Amino acid sequence: MDPFRGLGLPRIPGLSELVDVLQKQTEALAQLPRTIADLNTAVRELITATRVATETIASAQRTAERLEGLVEELEEPVRALRPGLERVGRVLDDPAIETVPDTLRTVADDLLPLVHGLRQATDRVGSVAGFLRRRGRPEDDL
Repeated sequence: MDPFRGLGLPRIPGLSELVDVLQKQTEALAQLPRTIADLNTAVRELITATRVATETIASAQRTAERLEGLVEELEEPVRALRPGLERVGRVLDDPAIETVPDTLRTVADDLLPLVHGLRQATDRVGSVAGFLRRRGRPEDDL
């Protein structure tokens, strides 16, 4: 667009391009304060994010140090358990262990009724003995 078109002036080659460039430059300069404000906002947000990240890293570092201390504290006792755990593992690998539940069930089914019967018999013998004591002994009657 030629800015001098309606004024009756002769067209100067390259003038309209120069005016276009100057107009675009002026528009860019007009938006420069907003661009700088947006940039400042972005920098502030970046600073805040960096601060949060730094605090998070410091917290993670403290947690890692605490965990390292716990691991060092627990390492020796856990290592001391190893031989016993290996022995337990060998015992549990023994095929005889698989028969333990059935053996216990058999004991419960067969032995417990027998023990119950023995208890009843003991109670009866105790009752008879107590009854005989109360009645007195034959020597006491003489």
